[in-house]
Amino acid sequence: MAERFCGFLVLLLAAFFSEANASRQAVNQELSSLFNELWRLDVNRMKPGIDYTISVQGKAGFVSQGSHVAQDHASQPLFSNVNETKLRTLTTFSRFMKLLDNYERSTGVTEQVTTEELRENNLFLDAVLMTKVMKHAHKYLVRKGQSSSDLRQFRSQLYLIWFRLYHRERSGGVDSCGFEHVFVGETKSGRKIIGFHNWVQFYLQEKNRHLDYKGYKARGHAIPDQDDHVLNLQFSWHGLVKPVGSGFIGASPEFEMALYTIVFLTNTERSTTVLVNIDECQMELVVVRHGRSIGTAYPKLLSSNSRHFRQQSRWN
Repeated sequence: MAERFCGFLVLLLAAFFSEANASRQAVNQELSSLFNELWRLDVNRMKPGIDYTISVQGKAGFVSQGSHVAQDHASQPLFSNVNETKLRTLTTFSRFMKLLDNYERSTGVTEQVTTEELRENNLFLDAVLMTKVMKHAHKYLVRKGQSSSDLRQFRSQLYLIWFRLYHRERSGGVDSCGFEHVFVGETKSGRKIIGFHNWVQFYLQEKNRHLDYKGYKARGHAIPDQDDHVLNLQFSWHGLVKPVGSGFIGASPEFEMALYTIVFLTNTERSTTVLVNIDECQMELVVVRHGRSIGTAYPKLLSSNSRHFRQQSRWN
């Protein structure tokens, strides 16, 4: 009887560890290599300690989704300094910022797009397509058979992915798009913040006192620092709380668009998560489809400053 029980226990443990290993996602080396090249080409990226300064402060506590209250573990703003003069002289950043006030914050409210707003969308895309980052991304997608080599067709593809309006709420008219959700942020039913994964929007909303940074979010005892390029965080915006948000810090809009576009076009699942190493950060990139457009896209920091490499070397 004891032998049978031990045999059963061994099989049970073997099945458990086999399942655990299967669920542990491997680093996507191809995309890591590609994204590091895009990172190198991102000459518009703002540099920590030079172009901006952040203060991560305390670790935020647990907040349930839909809560309007969160204990503040950061008495100061996240951004203590940003070189706005430089931001406004970089073409993609300056044109990007013109788009941030073009949307209705609440889902369920039909978007009314003016001729001037359409012009701003097109000027921004024109600037993005001129960058080395998006040119390199375009070449990769052509090689993979996911985009046309014709620049006008690629531009139309980007517009469809990022700016095509669609229904996020079933009632009413078209009320959302990939760009608004990812880069601007939305509120749903007056109860929660959805999207909002861009650092420039975060800085501007914080500067105008519409947003309050509550602290960083991290696993275990990991502590981010002011040089990290990706941050998981908690914040309130217009009286609502985002329990866990995330975004790149300092990266250009063309870099973020290129990453998410590549993940979107090279996968067909409704929700895709890829594990990549970019610079000194290991992260998951999550992209969710909304038909032929992006529903949401964001990074989720797992470790930074080469901590994942040191951790792997201890186990290898």
